[in-house]
Amino acid sequence: MDTKELYREILNEHNINPSHKIQMDSPTIELEGVNPSCGDQIKLQLKIDDNGIITDASYIGDGCAISQASVDMMADLVIGKSKEYALELAAIFDRMIKGQVSDEELEKLDEAASLQDISHMPARVKCAMLGWRTMKEMLGLK
Repeated sequence: MDTKELYREILNEHNINPSHKIQMDSPTIELEGVNPSCGDQIKLQLKIDDNGIITDASYIGDGCAISQASVDMMADLVIGKSKEYALELAAIFDRMIKGQVSDEELEKLDEAASLQDISHMPARVKCAMLGWRTMKEMLGLK
């Protein structure tokens, strides 16, 4: 199996069988994110403890496979991490989409690195960025 095929499978798995697409009970913070150019929309929900650790993440919404899979992968990455580390991951994801990421940084993105080729599809960049952009806005970094 070649790398692109593997990446497609990862994307499809997160889209068809998302781990975090569920209405959360009593989130600490939630924010709606919308991509008006194509209609993708999510409501991102986070539980954050008193130490600034994201203890749970979920989302509800609709959109293309890329937007929905990307936010699901993001949720996988940030659960158990500090808000600061989650923002660092978002910055790495931004650089990946711009083609400016190192191999070491790419490893930190785990399955989200499967979206690296989106940088070659300008119309889909906003789709992949929706969850990440919404999280940055939630955590105070616009």
